[in-house]
Amino acid sequence: MTEYAAYSRGAEGAFARRGPGGHAAPPPSPNLALHPVMDLETGTVVAVSAPAPAGRVTDLESDVDRAILAANATTQRETLLPLHVALRAATLTDDRGIDRLHQTFMSMGRRPSGVIISVSGLFAGMPPQEAVARLGRLRATGYLIAIERAADLPARFLAEVAPSVLALDPELARRASADPRRAALVDALVSLGRRTGGHVLAPGVVHDEQLVKLRGLGVRLAQGPLLAAPDWRPGMPVTVRLGPRETDRLGPRVTEFMLPAAVMADTVTADEVFSAFNAEPTTTSVVLVDPAQRPRYTVDRTRFLLKLAGAYGHALHSHKPAARLADQPRPVPRTVPAIAALRAAGDDTSRVYDDLVVVDEVGRCLGIVRVGDLIRSLSALERRTAS
Repeated sequence: MTEYAAYSRGAEGAFARRGPGGHAAPPPSPNLALHPVMDLETGTVVAVSAPAPAGRVTDLESDVDRAILAANATTQRETLLPLHVALRAATLTDDRGIDRLHQTFMSMGRRPSGVIISVSGLFAGMPPQEAVARLGRLRATGYLIAIERAADLPARFLAEVAPSVLALDPELARRASADPRRAALVDALVSLGRRTGGHVLAPGVVHDEQLVKLRGLGVRLAQGPLLAAPDWRPGMPVTVRLGPRETDRLGPRVTEFMLPAAVMADTVTADEVFSAFNAEPTTTSVVLVDPAQRPRYTVDRTRFLLKLAGAYGHALHSHKPAARLADQPRPVPRTVPAIAALRAAGDDTSRVYDDLVVVDEVGRCLGIVRVGDLIRSLSALERRTAS
């Protein structure tokens, strides 16, 4: 595999029209199905999923083309929500295809930290160690990794890969609400995710009772007909009935509360950030990162919009760098306990409710944590512990 992490073309790159070797990038499809990925803790949309169409696909390039179609569809709608795309494990062996996909994402302004690559069909002719190595290179580039049908794979493999998302298969997600044995399997995946920095995703949710049960087991992310209409598009409202949590652990890490960040380059203008906020009303902040994905600034939604709404605000700032209206990021390592992150949030009383930026060992942005989520969850945990 070539070093696709080295590509740095921006939106001006010609690859948006034609890829390496003369491959024409597929045109955007207005009929491509898009589905929201819901955070069951906050009731908000945290990613946009473009599932692979039904049917067997044998051409590796077709797999890459589908992911490019999904990126095109979300780019047209100016959403900063992370993109959740599906690839088969066999496609990971196509080095040129993965390079082409990476270049296309970069040319569209899609940074790796804003893309969740969901991999299915692992071990179908690929040795486990090769799968670990190829997934590790994607992660090193900055992509978030999701594993489809995680319950079908060895726990040792999942622990080594440490995916950001462990996706259940729809049948398991459906039967876990009534079958104690399958509920125990989901609970085990939730426990593994808590310790490796990942969340469990339940697809195909159709009933309120199923949603309440899955959330009670600790499932953090969900998709399905219950949560959004078939014609849903980014920016459309989504409502979800949140049930009570049945299982909480003492001393959760900050990654348990981490959400995907809205990420933009640190060179964007205020008008570009304004368009992003306008397209996604649930986005509370934008993280401005350097080419190495390290956070340089954070743009708080409320303060930013107030400055633009002031006298001559739009005229003064819209075409200037957004960094002029931004603040220094408040980074927290991904390994710290949530209670320590909450104390860090209180160090600056003027910005106590600003989003925290979770970073990895080399300072790259992994996501954000909303202080309000920390306060609510830890307060509820304290009350249960006291009783």
